[in-house]
Amino acid sequence: MTDAGKRFRRQVFYIPGYDPFPPRRYRELYRSEGAEQAKISGYSLRQKPYKGDGPYGWVVTSLMNGRPAESRIQILQWSDIVRESMSAGIWATYALLVRTAWIYLSTGALFRLFRLRAGPGIAAMYPVVMLLGQLLVAVLAALGLGWVLALVVPGWLGYLLGLAVIWPVLEGFRRIDGKFFVHYLLLDFAFTAKHKGRNPPELEARLDEFAALIAAALADPDLDEVLVVGHSSGVHLGVSVLARVVAGDVPPGKLGFLSLGHAVPMQSYLPEAQGLRADLAALSQSDKVFWLDVTAPGDGCCYALCDPVACSGAGSDNQKWPRIISAAFTQSLTPETHRKYKRRYFRLHFQYLCAFDAPKDYDYFQITAGPMSLADRFGARKPSASVSRACYLPGAA
Repeated sequence: MTDAGKRFRRQVFYIPGYDPFPPRRYRELYRSEGAEQAKISGYSLRQKPYKGDGPYGWVVTSLMNGRPAESRIQILQWSDIVRESMSAGIWATYALLVRTAWIYLSTGALFRLFRLRAGPGIAAMYPVVMLLGQLLVAVLAALGLGWVLALVVPGWLGYLLGLAVIWPVLEGFRRIDGKFFVHYLLLDFAFTAKHKGRNPPELEARLDEFAALIAAALADPDLDEVLVVGHSSGVHLGVSVLARVVAGDVPPGKLGFLSLGHAVPMQSYLPEAQGLRADLAALSQSDKVFWLDVTAPGDGCCYALCDPVACSGAGSDNQKWPRIISAAFTQSLTPETHRKYKRRYFRLHFQYLCAFDAPKDYDYFQITAGPMSLADRFGARKPSASVSRACYLPGAA
């Protein structure tokens, strides 16, 4: 706890999910949504570029309840790895579809994930159904064109020529994927399943770099808090990064972890995810971190109110974390706003990073830019009553 007149200083490291976009996207999102939340909640929030060394970021100064604070927010980016994994062509994407579906089905992971929460399982099936549907449309278009050509071209040649339309139709669907997120979701699941739950070597090397940056910030005596924020796939990456960090020296009460909209079981339920499950166990038992997990039942892309540790078979009698709460979209958004975004599933999945009409105790901008640490703000907060710790992995208690 800092003195009332002293400026609270914080370093925030944000780990995005499976996202090919550059980090400035998150800067602009923070700027626009932060300004809106400040107007709603009646506090001051100012943002400027960060011009120092290290990852891309920005600096936020705030005045909340008469107390000043300053946060340096930096993006721990792995978008280059994501972009490389998204370079597959049309036919390679369908090959990935077959391989990814086989991995989740043959290992039994998909059925267990459906038992855990139906919503994310449906999200996993969505690209399968849509890509097969797009292929069916392309084949029907080819048959239709072939039938027309067969009227003027003898034999089966007309139908063979009609096959040429399949690739352009599928490419057309891919070009408008920004509206449907079919290829994006399939490639996300394929990336997770590629090594059956293990991170690829290039990502493991990047996580080591992230851990070194966080450890260096923890050694800075001028900082009151080092806060790591993981969103979506960034949550399980954050777990693995912080498991490395807490294995070393960490000043007491200085490290916080905010996990948002997690989909941890999508990886932890795969057979080669022993490393992730070990990291979950280690972090959940550490007294060097305060871990708050925030999800919302209205977010169909996350495992809402599922304990990412216990549900992954990594829980124990020594488990301390995470503290699990709901962002309560139906209570913290007006009915008009909730109706506006209810069917925009990906927008709702990013709501944790956005302004709320009537925020309860979860306010992303107070957490990341305000004058209280995560531990001070939520230390007395009881977990949500409907937290699930069920686990459907073989051999789990």
